[in-house]
Amino acid sequence: MKYRQLGNTGVFVSELCMGAMTFGGTGVFEIIGALGQEAASALVHKALDAGINFFDTADVYARHESEQILGKALGAHRKEVLIATKVRGRMGDNVNAVGLTRHHIMNQVEASLKALGTDYIDLYQIHMVDPITPLEETLRALDDLVRQGKVRYIGCSNLTAWQVMKALGLSRLHGWESFCSIQAYYSIAGRDLEREIIPLTEDQNLAILPWSPLAGGFLTGKYTREKAGSEGDRRANFDFPPLDKERGYDIVEVMQELADAHQASVAQIALAWLLHQSQVTSVIIGAKKMHQLEDNLKAVDIQLSDDELNRLDEVSRLTPEYPHWMQALPSDRMPGAKGWA
Repeated sequence: MKYRQLGNTGVFVSELCMGAMTFGGTGVFEIIGALGQEAASALVHKALDAGINFFDTADVYARHESEQILGKALGAHRKEVLIATKVRGRMGDNVNAVGLTRHHIMNQVEASLKALGTDYIDLYQIHMVDPITPLEETLRALDDLVRQGKVRYIGCSNLTAWQVMKALGLSRLHGWESFCSIQAYYSIAGRDLEREIIPLTEDQNLAILPWSPLAGGFLTGKYTREKAGSEGDRRANFDFPPLDKERGYDIVEVMQELADAHQASVAQIALAWLLHQSQVTSVIIGAKKMHQLEDNLKAVDIQLSDDELNRLDEVSRLTPEYPHWMQALPSDRMPGAKGWA
């Protein structure tokens, strides 16, 4: 296992992060995983043995049950690892049991600490934007948690580039703790964040933590034009995240060729591609079964050649949108260049 610096902090995390969304099972999360303590603990211990020191969950995952199961599974290993969790989702019927208000954040951080069985959270992330609560209120509450020692670093998830940049600007203006990471959907079949988010993270030195790197199971090799998985697969009951499946089949076909050449699985190639992207810090992997985790762990050993990376880029790259195609024209700012005008 290799380790990478977490954004602009001095902390290093494993290049694979164990996601705990499959732990516990109520509501939609029963479809995703519904793993009990024994099965989850076995996965966590396997991840620890492989060198993973980074674990991700959220309060909304089975209403704190995922956090509780993860905390018990880590046990005495707590001080050796970094735990990331999130806040934002609805956690009860009370009108204020949702959002990024000071009220909800302060309530939920205490609930998360209790569920995890710890007195601090390494990375506390806002799960989505709150269209009602002023961003200043949210950031000040997060800053207070860092000052109180309940949270060590803060991050965000599922925000647009301008929302992240606004948050960074406000934090710097007021001397508050700033986001060090962005958890975002990123896979070879879903490269949308390369338009704005990736350039932002490169400029501001933020970590990218991709979620659903296998596109909800689509990039495991079980989905091709000839076959569409099986009835028990996650996408059969929860077709998420959305993607262009025809384009996805083209990508899978190329990945299958590379997988055969490397004596690997399609899933390993999909994960390896992400690990070859310079701004990616730690890829969040999830599993319901031990063989899935064991397969994913092998991705760290795959070295893709420049030619292989080019093939994968050609079949999956984004179509340039304005103003990107305009900015890609020859620049008149380069010495000796005449530019496009």
